[in-house]
Amino acid sequence: MQTFSKRVSMTVVKRLPKYYQYLTDLQDQHIEKISSKELAAMMGLTASQIRQDLNSFGAYGQQGYGYKVKELKEAIRKILGLDLQYNCIIIGSGNLGHAIVNYERFKEEGIHFKAMFDVDPDQIGKKVGDVTVYHMDDLDAFVAHHKIDICILSVPQKVGQETTDRVVELGIKAILNFVPLDLTVPDDVVVESVNITDSLFTLTYLINEEEENE
Repeated sequence: MQTFSKRVSMTVVKRLPKYYQYLTDLQDQHIEKISSKELAAMMGLTASQIRQDLNSFGAYGQQGYGYKVKELKEAIRKILGLDLQYNCIIIGSGNLGHAIVNYERFKEEGIHFKAMFDVDPDQIGKKVGDVTVYHMDDLDAFVAHHKIDICILSVPQKVGQETTDRVVELGIKAILNFVPLDLTVPDDVVVESVNITDSLFTLTYLINEEEENE
């Protein structure tokens, strides 16, 4: 995986998947080149912001020509590490876990789900697609025999931190967290949290703010 200066802000890093998605869409439309101005208009940014973001990772594009869509997409794919393969587990085999496993795009980008874990006896032994649901008692042994890069956490809030502690002890260094909880982890473990409740409550605020301003 490529490494870049830590001076690249997380704001820029978090825009990279959006660049990748737009460039993928452009390539699917057989568009071969695009200017920073055109890309900025699509993404709701400025042309200078596009150039500044991309220059953080190297020299891309040509003045007066713009960017070659395929080349820029592949460059961002490598920056995101999507040219590599990742083994994932999901803890919590509810509806959210099922939806994640069944999303075909992840396989296309080298993200492979190796197992799901739960404590519900009705779930143990079932398959979600080609992924088996195991009991949490089997977690340690499974991770010991498989190289797991990412853990997706979708468990009740009351067991969120203790489950995280267990995952960290097993040596997993990346967690995608769907638990509405600020997890505490060591400095060498990265956590990306997705709080659907916060997003919905933000929407309810914005709806009411708009109505008050009418």
